[in-house]
Amino acid sequence: MSNAIQGFSYKDGVLHAGTIPVSAIAEAVGTPTYIYSADGIRASYRRLEKAFSSLGAQPHYAVKACSSLHICRLLHELGASMDVVSGGELERAWLAGAPMDEIAFAGVGKTSDEVRAALDGRFSPMLGKAERFGRSDVEGRGPVGMFNIESVSELERLQKIASELDIVARACIRVNPNVDPHTHEYTTTGKDKNKFGIDAHLVPGVFRDFAGHPMIDLVGLHVHIGSPVRRVTPYVEAVQVLLQLIGELETDGHKISLIDLGGGWAVDYVAGESPGIEAYAEALTPLLEERVHAGTKVVLEPGRSITANAGILLTRVQHVKEGSVRRFVICDAGMHSMIRPALYQAFHFIWPTRVAPEQVPTELAERPDLPDLRDSEVVGPICETADFLARNRPLPSAIEQDDLLAVFSAGSYGMSMTSNYNDHGRPAEVLVDGDRAILINERQPLEALFETERSPRELELG
Repeated sequence: MSNAIQGFSYKDGVLHAGTIPVSAIAEAVGTPTYIYSADGIRASYRRLEKAFSSLGAQPHYAVKACSSLHICRLLHELGASMDVVSGGELERAWLAGAPMDEIAFAGVGKTSDEVRAALDGRFSPMLGKAERFGRSDVEGRGPVGMFNIESVSELERLQKIASELDIVARACIRVNPNVDPHTHEYTTTGKDKNKFGIDAHLVPGVFRDFAGHPMIDLVGLHVHIGSPVRRVTPYVEAVQVLLQLIGELETDGHKISLIDLGGGWAVDYVAGESPGIEAYAEALTPLLEERVHAGTKVVLEPGRSITANAGILLTRVQHVKEGSVRRFVICDAGMHSMIRPALYQAFHFIWPTRVAPEQVPTELAERPDLPDLRDSEVVGPICETADFLARNRPLPSAIEQDDLLAVFSAGSYGMSMTSNYNDHGRPAEVLVDGDRAILINERQPLEALFETERSPRELELG
């Protein structure tokens, strides 16, 4: 199998996670199940760290990519700080062991309650509840290391709440550089038509209006242009916008001590479609070396580049239906288990976990050059025509009921985007570390779906 797939390989025609046949995991916990490789995550993290080592860049893992507490803990142990975009992710990062001063809080819609919890543990929804997760109580917890500010309105809210609590809030301004990342419309975040960040030409005025406030410490600039970005040039263009802005800001007397480059680096969903993390680092390093040598800190927000190819979604075939024009391979995983194909028309390589020797894939390919394949629709049980994992995809002709399929490159934006649509429980999650398979998240039981509905109460309205 391609080197892009971290921790998974076929041995005698049988797919293994490390040394463990994935079929053994299916027998133990059922399907659909997400399986992650700890070794694959470690390898990807170290590769990124090495690529940006000359900048001394600090990775802040993007929790939204794969938010399992155990994955976050693993990355924290490797040295990653955390990037969060909601109050829930903030608490996950904290419960995973990340100190508050190593958490960056991004996101365009931070509520007042979320801001308070990010500044002072007394306002955390986990107050009095953290100990059962192995953490000390959140009371007395200090502020996050950094807020990434997306609008003037947000900065006004932060200023107000920080003043009320008498706590200094450290912040970066997220710059919208109006750079086209040439990715899917729904995952483009750095164009002026997108909701993210503050337009570059407005940033100097924001600094003039807020930099002198005693409760706001504006320390730097943040940019994130989209994901997955398969070209290096858009990152270069975005950094050039930042550097020009920094020059203007420093001329106005503002010190910029931190640059957050965001993330969004592409990985190979198809062999050879991404430049590799080294190519991004090689292009950006010369632009930033001088500033780093002068003391500026560089922050990264890797997510997909760490976990995507270190995870698969395991699903079992329920039926094979021969239509008049198409063959449908109907699985227990669908858009409720993995929404990327339906939402973004994203490609994920899918293959049976047991095949004949001549049908073992050697790389992630849209149309593998292997014998005895038939075009198939890989679909799920959801009552939507958009419920598909693959369309018009060559798969072995011999696929039949109860076979296991692996959806590759599923470690990012898979489990974190699942839903309970059609009243399905969310999948189980298993982490394979060496010769151990560890159940890190049990399959959501059906009764859990009704838990918040079981005790209706009449509201007392003022």
